[in-house]
Amino acid sequence: MSSSTKRRRSPGEGSVFSYKLSKGQVRYGIKFMATLPDGSAKQVLRRRDENNQPWLTQTDAQKALREALGKVDKGEFVQASKQTLGVYLDEWVAGLRLESSTLASYKKNIRLHLKPYDIGKATLAALTGPKLTAHYRYLEESGRKDHRVGEGLSARTVRYVHTILSAALSEAVDAGLLARNPADKAKPPTAKQAKAPEMHPWTAAQLKDFLAWSRDHSHLHVAWHLLAHTGMRRGELLALRWRHIDLEAGTVSVRRSVGVVRVKGEKAIVKEGDTKTAKPRVVDLDAATVALLKAYKRERGGMALQLARDDALVFGDQEGNHRHPERFSRGFQDQLGRCARAFEKAGREALPRIRVHDLRHTHATILIAGGKPLKMVTERLGHADPAITLRVYAHVMPGNQREAADWFAALVESA
Repeated sequence: MSSSTKRRRSPGEGSVFSYKLSKGQVRYGIKFMATLPDGSAKQVLRRRDENNQPWLTQTDAQKALREALGKVDKGEFVQASKQTLGVYLDEWVAGLRLESSTLASYKKNIRLHLKPYDIGKATLAALTGPKLTAHYRYLEESGRKDHRVGEGLSARTVRYVHTILSAALSEAVDAGLLARNPADKAKPPTAKQAKAPEMHPWTAAQLKDFLAWSRDHSHLHVAWHLLAHTGMRRGELLALRWRHIDLEAGTVSVRRSVGVVRVKGEKAIVKEGDTKTAKPRVVDLDAATVALLKAYKRERGGMALQLARDDALVFGDQEGNHRHPERFSRGFQDQLGRCARAFEKAGREALPRIRVHDLRHTHATILIAGGKPLKMVTERLGHADPAITLRVYAHVMPGNQREAADWFAALVESA
């Protein structure tokens, strides 16, 4: 059939058309009728595909038209929303049911790392994987908005931004605002690039030296001791109440956690919630730690009876309120500084500077390096899965390379 006698498409079948750019290049577009979710019919005109790329040939445009009409026939066609990403994200985050600290973190990252930029002003329909990838690279180069404005964000933070955005756009697909999730085609920093900061645990001897010093010089000695001897997280320790500790059985039940919630324009608040995994766990205590806690409880009761009641916070302030987690961490750094000066004065080598969270890592690495079962360590730390413990602490797992080498050589020799 010649081109002059080709059957013309009916309006319902759609059509392919050509157009010229300013420099004379020919491009192709498609037109077709689609039924929208509200039941109305609308003519759709497209000059670009879902990745915002133009069709360079008539064949490519015809293929795109067939795919679009197929979706219309199946009721799967989605007219991409003209709503901007920033407006959509505000609506999306307002409907989330999350812990207040997590919700505040989502809002902060959306406000600082998505909405102020061109990507936040772009429509959902205009989002593509390459556009998101370009934004991630920009954030890594100069995305900070705080007191270090203009510096790059860490790969870990950028990957977290991608996680938030991917979840939001996935719901946009479910809501019929997008045909597919453009974040699936984006390339954020890899998990390897976004790995957690290197841990700096102490050795058993270094921990012993610090606790020996803090016993006589720190009013929070019991807190440092309990963190190091149980592997609890900072927030878990600060949410601990006396009813969670069984001094006769020698156990502590880790059920709650404390964190700082910040919302722009509002005062930061300390809030108690679930633990990181939202699952309680029981950690056994050694006899010396139990004795230390008994003496500490008597001391708290001597200050005020209500500080030793079952519902009282073990490490609350003098009024019985939660300690501020960040000030608690700064207090640990202050103690390390005092300890370093005391060691220097005594002619001793100062201990390596670590974070308070590294007391948890110290607990884990000492157990693992000592050959204790991985499952035991996982249970004490409260990890959701032993694979997490293995991934975090693989570098300190005791190896059997020498045993394997000797066994192999002996096997060959006796063959």
